[in-house]
Amino acid sequence: MRRRLALISEHASPLGALGGVDSGGQNVYVAQVARHLALMGHHVDVFTRRDDPELPSIVRPADGLRVIHVDAGPPRFLPKEELLPWMDEFSDFMLRFIKSEGSYDLIHSNFFMSGLVGCRLKAVFGTPLAVTFHALGRVRLMHQRETDRFPAARLAIEAQVMRDADAIIAECPQDQADQCHLYGAAPRKIHLVPCGFDRDELGPVDRFDARRQLGLDPWARWLVHVGRMVPRKGVDTVIEAIARLQQRHGIVARLLIVGGESDEPDPLRTPEIGRLIETARRAGVAGRVIFTGRRQRGVLRYYYSAADVFLTTPWYEPFGITPVEAMACGTPVIGSQVGGLQYTVVHGRTGFLVPPKDPNAVARRLATLYRHPRLLRRMGRAGLARVNRLFTWQRVARQLATVFESVLAEQRVAPGVSVVGEPVNRP
Repeated sequence: MRRRLALISEHASPLGALGGVDSGGQNVYVAQVARHLALMGHHVDVFTRRDDPELPSIVRPADGLRVIHVDAGPPRFLPKEELLPWMDEFSDFMLRFIKSEGSYDLIHSNFFMSGLVGCRLKAVFGTPLAVTFHALGRVRLMHQRETDRFPAARLAIEAQVMRDADAIIAECPQDQADQCHLYGAAPRKIHLVPCGFDRDELGPVDRFDARRQLGLDPWARWLVHVGRMVPRKGVDTVIEAIARLQQRHGIVARLLIVGGESDEPDPLRTPEIGRLIETARRAGVAGRVIFTGRRQRGVLRYYYSAADVFLTTPWYEPFGITPVEAMACGTPVIGSQVGGLQYTVVHGRTGFLVPPKDPNAVARRLATLYRHPRLLRRMGRAGLARVNRLFTWQRVARQLATVFESVLAEQRVAPGVSVVGEPVNRP
């Protein structure tokens, strides 16, 4: 059945998914989920905050899909940690929009602030609400502590949204456990639906061809990290690991680090790059660590495919799209044994899981793979098969649509009056 769906993503525009790796996983998630739900025949509107005064009010990226820029706060970039005070304006905009254009069958909020907006819309219109958190404040606080800049109200808002939502989307089993144990979420509400990769965008490229395409020495040992340039991603562990790989195992490898706020690796635009350059210098591997800066998504398959091994060693990771994307290009993964990586990477089969902040463990696993090239190739093939079976965006969209239909099926037709005195529209 064709549904009218409202996706809310206050800080992560689906249009930002076109802008490169540092746009963030939520941008990619919202863009791909919206596109594939539209391809299934649903009408999808994505509401995201206007961060540029020149943006048109409505963008139509594909048939059945609209991106609606919400006037909430100044029309310029603001860090997501500073957006909570503008959520009342965001809600007011959506209330006016829905009253003007008609109701939705279901709202799918992304992140806790979008969840807060979704709760208000549900209270006014009676519209069923599903929410994907993408990250949880309590988990973030455990790892970032005093460096976490989100307001303290985040924790209470997340708990409220979990109580009020009709469905909670967990992206991996760890996410599901955290929602239950840290917030007391009702298990019956939680549905496990992972993130994915786009088959049209990503797939294996011959390793030597990929290296030639990128201007890399085709015969060198190349390792790759792709991701946002922030401390919690643990890129310093990867840099230190290639130093230990040479010092303790006699194996020389080079490292490509893809990501940043600009197309050139500019420490002024991306301070984390400056810190990591100093890490590489202290470790004695500055000449073997190459920062590429931001890259467009259309070329990422060459970076993933050029690597012998993809490395990702975050302190914590709610899901982690890049390991899935690397496996989609036939590249084995060495990753931290945290969060979603424990779900996507099968230890000993599609790669290895190691403790976070442990460069020695990363170096040992790299040495194993370089000394056993047949194992490396076998892991690459196994990862490719796994992600094509379980983690395509087509499959993710189908799973979400099934969750949405189950929520709608549970709704009971009943008269009601909204908090502003207007009839509650129920499916």
